[in-house]
Parts: sequence; C-alpha cells; structure tokens
Amino acid sequence: SVDIEYISIATQGNSVDFGDLTQSRFYPAGLASRTRAVCGGGASPTVRDTIDFGAISSTGNFADFGNLTAVRRDLGAASNSTRGLFLCGKTPTSVNTIDYITIASTGNAVDFGDNNDVITAGGASSSPTRALMFGGTSPAAVNQISYVEISTQGNGADFGDLTEGVDNTDGCSNAVRSLRMGGNTGGAQTTTIDFVTIAQLGNATDFGDLTSATQQGAAMSSPTRGILAGGWVPGSNSDKMDYVQIMTTGNALDFGNLLASTREMGGCSNGHGGLG
Repeated sequence: SVDIEYISIATQGNSVDFGDLTQSRFYPAGLASRTRAVCGGGASPTVRDTIDFGAISSTGNFADFGNLTAVRRDLGAASNSTRGLFLCGKTPTSVNTIDYITIASTGNAVDFGDNNDVITAGGASSSPTRALMFGGTSPAAVNQISYVEISTQGNGADFGDLTEGVDNTDGCSNAVRSLRMGGNTGGAQTTTIDFVTIAQLGNATDFGDLTSATQQGAAMSSPTRGILAGGWVPGSNSDKMDYVQIMTTGNALDFGNLLASTREMGGCSNGHGGLG
C-alpha cells in the first residue's frame, strides 16, 4: 500500500489519513526525528532500496529522500534526533547490513557496519545513544537482542535475550525502556510484550500481553506510551491498535482502529525514545 495514516499518541481514537508514499510497498521500516518521518526499503513485490520522507507537522504525500546501500525488505529502523539507522533485512537473502542517514538532509544511505548476526524480520528501537534489534529469523526465530552506538560506526554487539524466540516482531521505546511487542514464535502469533532497560545490558523481562496475538504490525511511541497498530492476527489482517504505559508493566488496552485492516507496515513518531 501507499497509504500513510497518523494518530495523536496522547489521546485514544482512530487513525486519520496523512498522505501517500512515493510507491506502494510492504515490509518497509520507519524512523523519525522531531520534524521528519522517514520510510525505507520494502517490496512491491520487487524488493526496493527506496527511502521516502515527509514533514510530520503537516499532512501530504512523501517525497524521495535517496536510496539504501542495497535493496531490502523485512528490515528494522531506529534513530536519534540526527541519525537514522536501517538494520538487517532480506535482499531476498537475509543480511547483517546496517545503513545510516542524516535525517535532516537528503541523499543515499551510507554503510554503518554489520549486525552481530544475519537477521530478517526483527524489531528495532532506540534511546538517544543506542539502537537495539530484537529477535528475527536466522533462519529460525531467535531470542537475541543486539545493539549499536548510534553516534559511531561499527558492528553490532550482544545485548541479551528475549523471553522467547520470535520473528515478525516490533519494537518501540522511550529514552529509558524499550519494548518488544508480539511476533511469531515459529508457527503461531504471540501476545507477549517484553522490556529491557536500554542503558543496561541483560535479558528482557515479561511486561504483559497484547489484547490479541499479533505479528507484522507497526510500533510507535511517545515518552509515556507504546502503540502497536494493525498486523496479522490468527486468520486475518487487523485494524486494531493497542497501547501500554511504557514505564509500568501490565496488559495492553485498546487504543482505536486503523482506516483498514492491514499488516506488513512500518511505524514511527516524533516523540520516541531516541529523541530523549
């Protein structure tokens, strides 16, 4: 789909039409600064290296930003206020590539380094200093968490483990805590939400559960709330959005609905953890 939708995270309610991407894609990844939203990669069905961007404060169609270093789908994305990272993915073979862009400019992505494992269909999130990658397929669902320091260039390192092996999962965060929401545990969707403290290496802890078992959704966050939108629930696409309070633990609550049931999309916000 080319569709872009938006919500106000501080309230509850249904999404609203924002505009369109430059081309229809599934399995892209989204990241953002305070002012810009960026969408990279995906397939339509040909795997793409396209990067699009738009101004978050206004509605309208996105424009061309540049290109990834290689075509990729099923990738993760994370950012701080200046730099955006696109992590791993499928080309169609799985890769450990990490690219970066300077969000305030336009142009092609540059090689950042390599993840510590070849991963596709993992989730990602960030603090102002670190980007985390959760789970994924390598080639079966894995429980690993890896990280990089956003302001430098270099390879990923081991952070710890999730509570379960999972792919087609999503990540979001505030500046302190990162959540992994839903996914597929190797044949079945899961309701599990995990969390880690981004500044401390270690294994994830159970946070609670989504309102339904979901994979291939889109996650986004503010300093207080984490949202999971859409995805694949057992037997069908979903238009549901769930939310949690990031600094507590507990089960997700209903936030509202998307304009249509959909999966395999990317999400971002101008209040996520990488922005402090």
